[in-house]
Amino acid sequence: MVSSLAATMLWGSALPVIKLSYAHIGIEPGDTFEQWLFAGYRFTLAGLMLVLLSMLLNRKRRDNITTLPWPRLLRLGVVQTLLQYLVLYVGLSYSSGVEGSILVGSTSLFQILSARLLDNRERLNAGKWFGLLMGFSGILVIGFAQQGMHVTFGIGSVLLLASAIFGGFGNVLAKRESGYESVISLTGKQMLVGGLGLLILGALNTGLTPFHLDAEGWGLLMYLSLLSAAGFALWNTVMKYNDVGKVSLYLFLIPVFGVLLSTLLLGEKLSIWIGASLLLVVTGIIIANRAGRKKVENIVRN
Repeated sequence: MVSSLAATMLWGSALPVIKLSYAHIGIEPGDTFEQWLFAGYRFTLAGLMLVLLSMLLNRKRRDNITTLPWPRLLRLGVVQTLLQYLVLYVGLSYSSGVEGSILVGSTSLFQILSARLLDNRERLNAGKWFGLLMGFSGILVIGFAQQGMHVTFGIGSVLLLASAIFGGFGNVLAKRESGYESVISLTGKQMLVGGLGLLILGALNTGLTPFHLDAEGWGLLMYLSLLSAAGFALWNTVMKYNDVGKVSLYLFLIPVFGVLLSTLLLGEKLSIWIGASLLLVVTGIIIANRAGRKKVENIVRN
């Protein structure tokens, strides 16, 4: 639970810090290639951090190390980092805040569906489905509280939905592949693959240095890289050792934390509906976890 909360809080802080970074270095909402390039720097640095950490941790037990074959590693990096964030940044530039909150929050649903598709042992009982409904209701509340009932389904919505699908499938794929390589090493390598892909795509149009990074800019970039490294490493560890249906609901906390931290860091107005949203999400998590414990108890009794 603590690791899940930490990961979602780190990811929730990403959006306001990205906004601060863009404002500081002069990236406009429509500068898609600059956004891809900045994301490429972020994830490449994050990947390098985890790869170096993995090398330090494994230095004394090199004989027991196994690694994931490169074709499968490339597939993971393309899905979990490159494609997810490639379409996310474009989708956000064409969408409202409410659409972003709702559609990115749907990652939990696609994560559960992907788990069911890839592993027949992953099952959902009525309690987990109800918990999922409660959590998604919390996302609806926070989205409508931000901008009202003005929701349209255009190209931005399609891209955000695609990002949620890639994110959910990538998380489950990382869970399956973590049986072949340590979580820290695997997460670092896939982020490095995805980050380099974003760097290349962004640089094709802008070059490698279209913006100037001063000390504050580097500080913001390093924070985003650290939160990416820590967030993905924590989440992939949680996914490896826990039932997907039980932990997926924690992803609903990301937009909740995002709104709270945007209030603190950006001075944005905080709606009273954030309390209702948080209550619904937490209730959904509790229901899903209780349903998971009952399932285990029934198995033990039988």
